[in-house]
Amino acid sequence: MWHYTEGLRNWDPVWPGHGIRILPGPSSLWLDATGERLPAPLFPGFDTLATLRHLRATGHDYSWFVLTQKILEKEFALSGSEQNPDLTNRSVRQVLQRVRPGAPGPVEAFKRHGADFVVADGLPELVDRMNKLAAESGGPQLDATALRRVVEARDREIAHPFGKDAQLHAIRGARRYRGDRLIRVATPHRLLDPAAGPLIAVQLHVLTRKTLGGLHTDLSGRVLRPDGEPLAGVYAAGEVAGFGGGGMHGYNALEGTFLGGCLFSGRTAGRAAAAAVG
Repeated sequence: MWHYTEGLRNWDPVWPGHGIRILPGPSSLWLDATGERLPAPLFPGFDTLATLRHLRATGHDYSWFVLTQKILEKEFALSGSEQNPDLTNRSVRQVLQRVRPGAPGPVEAFKRHGADFVVADGLPELVDRMNKLAAESGGPQLDATALRRVVEARDREIAHPFGKDAQLHAIRGARRYRGDRLIRVATPHRLLDPAAGPLIAVQLHVLTRKTLGGLHTDLSGRVLRPDGEPLAGVYAAGEVAGFGGGGMHGYNALEGTFLGGCLFSGRTAGRAAAAAVG
């Protein structure tokens, strides 16, 4: 199975239990359900598998992003063709609108209507609303004083370009690439800066997005029956053969490498099929 740690409940679902994944930029402050900041390098958009392992070890089924409107507008994207009409429509004009101020329409709709978003002008009010949301799922209550210490410690590092906060180093590194600086990574700023607000918290759930595989194959691409014997004349290649998560690329497979697995497994299965009939 292919799991993500940045799942949202869809406010306008197509089917029961329909979830959407945030494709986050690197700037949101990531907290576990108790309010502890996730350790480096478990930052938004970095190592999903390690983050999943860490969050599951906390004993709670959700975590939190804390961010500002400024970060939301620049860094939040939603996975799925229906959430990205500019890409779906192959419209250069629509894609260029991502550079303009303001959050994309689908993101703003989730902020306004989504059950996992809370918005406030100040941190005490934000924590109060986070606790109300946590109580609905029986989660732990956050300590406002402790969370303020976490946020202020992060904010103090903003004024020091050579500070020790690893996440801020990653943000500044990402902004060295012009494309990310223009449309993907917000200018580093204090979370408690009123000019960047309002403050936003997002309750994140583990989302099971898809399965990579399901058909048991041998090294020739032959589909195997439950008893381990080949099913005559049936071969599998690509994602249905499980080449991604735990297959040809190992357990930490990267989605950007999947084309190679498709080609290689297709060639293997094709040669085996040709040999079988030849």
